Amino acid sequence: EGGRELLSVLCVGAHLCTQKARSSCMASGPFSHPNSSSSSFILVGVPTLEAFPICLGILFCSAYVLALLGNSTVLLVTVLDRSLRDPMHCFLAMLAAIDVLMVTSIVPKLLGIFWFHSNRIGYTACFVQMFFVHSTTSEESGVLLAMAFDRYVAICQPLRYRMILNRQTVARICLAIVVRALLFMVPLTGMVTNLPYCRSLVVPHSYCEHMAVTSLACADPNPSRLYSISMSSLIVGMDTAFIAVSYLMILKAVLGKETCRRAFSTCGCHICVMMLYYIPGLLSIYAQHFGQAVSVRAQVLLADLYLTVPAMLNPIIYSMRTRQIQKAMLNLLLPRKAQACHSTQ
Repeated sequence: EGGRELLSVLCVGAHLCTQKARSSCMASGPFSHPNSSSSSFILVGVPTLEAFPICLGILFCSAYVLALLGNSTVLLVTVLDRSLRDPMHCFLAMLAAIDVLMVTSIVPKLLGIFWFHSNRIGYTACFVQMFFVHSTTSEESGVLLAMAFDRYVAICQPLRYRMILNRQTVARICLAIVVRALLFMVPLTGMVTNLPYCRSLVVPHSYCEHMAVTSLACADPNPSRLYSISMSSLIVGMDTAFIAVSYLMILKAVLGKETCRRAFSTCGCHICVMMLYYIPGLLSIYAQHFGQAVSVRAQVLLADLYLTVPAMLNPIIYSMRTRQIQKAMLNLLLPRKAQACHSTQ
């Protein structure tokens, strides 16, 4: 009997040691530590549409190529043509640079998922992608606000335009846009990277979106989620409110004048592109927080579309419709023809 008791004690001790060893292994596992740079996530792509990789790849590749061509052309023209140094063209160049960075942050990896089944993304690369995607969306919103303010000053305060929007002011506005994005993203990145990830490696999204990644954490992700939605709502809410006020004052100033039709045309195009950017973006943000009835596929497609489609349309709507950009492009692409046009004029 004494031997049996000793044997049972030893068995219980061995069982406890085994349980302790397992827990210690799990604690030292690659995804329980927030700085496991050797680990990786697996991106799903667009859930329930995995059977159409070629079609989806062609659509996103076409949008990516058009966005790169359009925005690169705007950047090249504004850099090479010294006449395009006014505030509006500085904001257009900044918008083009942000759009290039934004689509390049997600589309190449997305095409890798669709065409080459390259679903794996490194731990560090995932959070770098998250940082660039979310910071560029904040910066784009800031640039759209700056452009609306520029149009307001140009139309409603034309005699004070050069005094209000001088080089120093434009530089400060551009710096403030970048600093605001950093102030938003640095704390969020810190909170997200310090979460332990042990539930799964599979991210139910096409890129490392904040909400999709934090859903894999085995600690409470609510502080980072609350911070994300509150700051996103604050940034987007303030920007859209100021943009709306700017365009309302512009329309009020030109109402009944000869330039009214042209102003309506320009403002209408700008507002359509902004709605195409803000509405899907807001729906994507709030659907992931509160829209349990919205399918994951719809959420992912909304997030992909509001990051790619406006970047493709911005150069056409904002830049290539302006006479200065058209003239600079003609000088760049067809210098002889441009000189002939100048001589006839």
